[in-house]
Parts: sequence; structure tokens; C-alpha cells
Amino acid sequence: MGSQTRYDVANVRGLYTSLSDGWTYLNAHDRPQIPERVSAAVARAFRTSTAMTRPGSTHQQEPCVPVAPGIIADARAAVAELVGGDPDAVVLGPSLQVLYQGLVTAMRPQLRYQSNLVLSHFDAEALTVPFNAAGVADIRWAQADLGTGALPAWQYRELVDGSTRLVSVPAAQPLLGAVVDVAEVVEEVRARSRAWVLVDASAYAPYRLVDIEEWNADIIAVDFAQLGGPQLAALIFRDPRMFKRLDSLDPAYSRADGVAAKLETPVSVGLAGGVAATVEHLARFVDLPADEVTDATTGRDRLAHSMGQLAGYMDGLCDRLYQQLGSLPQVHIFGASGEVAQDSGDEVERLPRLSFAVRGVPAATVQRRLLDNALITGIAPDITLLREMGTEETGGAVTVALGPFTTTGDLDHLVRVVASLA
Repeated sequence: MGSQTRYDVANVRGLYTSLSDGWTYLNAHDRPQIPERVSAAVARAFRTSTAMTRPGSTHQQEPCVPVAPGIIADARAAVAELVGGDPDAVVLGPSLQVLYQGLVTAMRPQLRYQSNLVLSHFDAEALTVPFNAAGVADIRWAQADLGTGALPAWQYRELVDGSTRLVSVPAAQPLLGAVVDVAEVVEEVRARSRAWVLVDASAYAPYRLVDIEEWNADIIAVDFAQLGGPQLAALIFRDPRMFKRLDSLDPAYSRADGVAAKLETPVSVGLAGGVAATVEHLARFVDLPADEVTDATTGRDRLAHSMGQLAGYMDGLCDRLYQQLGSLPQVHIFGASGEVAQDSGDEVERLPRLSFAVRGVPAATVQRRLLDNALITGIAPDITLLREMGTEETGGAVTVALGPFTTTGDLDHLVRVVASLA
């Protein structure tokens, strides 16, 4: 058959056994489907997490070692591969909120002397809670463009100064699909401060390759559940030497534990077994052509090729989604409908996610009609950004988020059902 060289959505759908239940899943922002590879890896890790093994040999005199540390080490290596980072700079935790809380606690030496933090309403609101509770009096907020749903980088020139210690920004807005120019934000911050830039890549990573060097970010955050992986999260630091500036969360911490252990929160070994499988799943959407594979080919190379093919396919679906839904006269797509958004043209880069309303029809009614037609979407949560964009006036919004298994037929079905309401 030869190597697979282009994105084959039928082949990708075969990686998800859950798709055989008759529903059309368009809710990747809320409950991404879990591939069979990941669920099998988690089950295997739970079975073996308490086992012992002898390294390299079966001789009885060699000491036995537990399997669990190897599973954790494999998870860190996979996280590093996902973003192009260093395994020694990976911190695992049960959730991003727990990891953010730990980061704030560990940064206390830096959050003194009239320092400030810069957040944005693009961030998931649960992730801003640890910063609001950090005891920093001066918290500044970057604002989204309510007409386009974008987060302009230029505003960081006014928000960031020499007292800024941390800037938190997502790589993409999970409900609107607008992509943030992270590299430009980092450049604005670097010009005015030595603050760390923390980037939540959780909404971006399911669709595009994450590159910590390309963004020049200091810390990248990833929620693996949003990738269809286990309920675990990770922080990846640009340089392990950054840990020297942080307090340890564990009074018993020693250098022998590794520098990342200063922030480590105990995680389930069984769940950690699904991390490497999640990254491998992303790397297997499209295999590298056989004639391009050499002894020097790395897992990161395979991942970059696969995610590049995925991005091309998803960009095509994204254009189709916005064009078809946007052509319905009674549909309002937040950040994409209206004169301001139309005048922006192609200036705003978008992922295949959006939140929309049907004029005169409450979101709950739209959702019921979609469910009646076997379409799984989601009611957009009541967050500050969407309220400012007018969801209270439209009776709420419905969020659509595509997965790697979504087909053009799925989108056509969605548009037909919405058109029946409009």
C-alpha cells in the first residue's frame, strides 16, 4: 500500500471507537472524543503501575525497580515532544488550575514590591482564579476586540512595564476560535519587561503544532483532556534554570528529585500512561512517507508532519464552517458576523470553532433541535467575554468545535438543521 501521504479522514475516524454510536460529535471544546489508543494505554498503565521489573536482565541478583517512575518519565518525554521542549522542564499535575495555583505559590518571591500581573478575558475564567487570589494588588487586563473576537497584541505596550512579573495569555480562544499572535505578544512583553509569558496552548494544540521556540514563550500550559487524552495537565518551562527563581512546594524537596519536582503535584500513574499515547495518536494521523524516514527521524519530526497535514485539513473545514453558517441570514457568529468583522477580512486567524446564535431563537431551543438530529454541540458558558459580545441579548449561544474526525458531511448536516430554525 505504501506510506500514507495525505490526510485521510476515514482512516482517522477508525481510531475512535466511540464514533460508531450514531451521534455526530461537534463538541471538541467540551468533551473531546478519546481515541482507542489512549484508553487502551491508560488501562494498561493502571494494570502495571504497581508492578516491579528488573532493568536490562532477568538475573535474580539484580534489584527490582517499580514500573511507575518509568511511566511518569515517558509522560514527561512525550509532553516535551509535543511542544519541542526539554523533559527536565516538564511539570505534571492533575489539572491546569492546580498547576497555576502551584506556580503562583512558587512565584511569591517575585510577586512582591508593587509587582503586577497581566491577564486577559481570553483565558479560561477558572485559570484566572489563582492569579486573583495571589495577593497582587495590581492585576491588569488585556481586552478582546468585541467585533472580531481577536486579542490585539499592541495593547501589551501599555499594559506591561518593569514591574510586571507574569503575563498569562491563551494561544486561542476556545469558544470563538480566534488565534492569538503569541510571538508578537511575547515580543511586546520582552521590549518592556523581564516578565515571564505563560501561554495556555490547550485550545490550539488539537489543531496545530506547538513550538515553544517559535513562540519564544517562557512557560506553555497544556490540558491533555482537551486533546482527547487523560485528565492530566502539564507546564513546560523554556529552560530548567527558571526553577531556581521559584520556591519549592514540597518542604522535603531535594535536588535529587530533579528541578521540576519543585512544582510537582502527585498524579495518577495510570492516567499518566495515556500521555505518551495521546502524543503518539497525534503523530499517527498521517505517517511520514517511507522515503523521508531516516535513522535521524525523531518523534517530533513525525508529529510535525502529521499535525501539518491535520492543520491543512482543518483549515479547509474551518473555512467551510464559517462560510456556510455565516451565509444563513438569521445566524450571528460571535466575532465573525457584523460590519467590523467583515471589514477585518482575513486578518483574524481562526481555528474550526465558533459560537453562534439564531436571531429570535433561544440557544436552548437551538440545542434541542440539534440533539433531535443527533448533533452534539454545547451551550456556551456564561463568561465575561461572551456577555460583552451580546449573548444575553440573543438568549445565549451554541458552541461548535470540530474534531480531527469531522467530515464535510457533518458540517452540511449541521447547516441544514440550523437553517430549518432560521
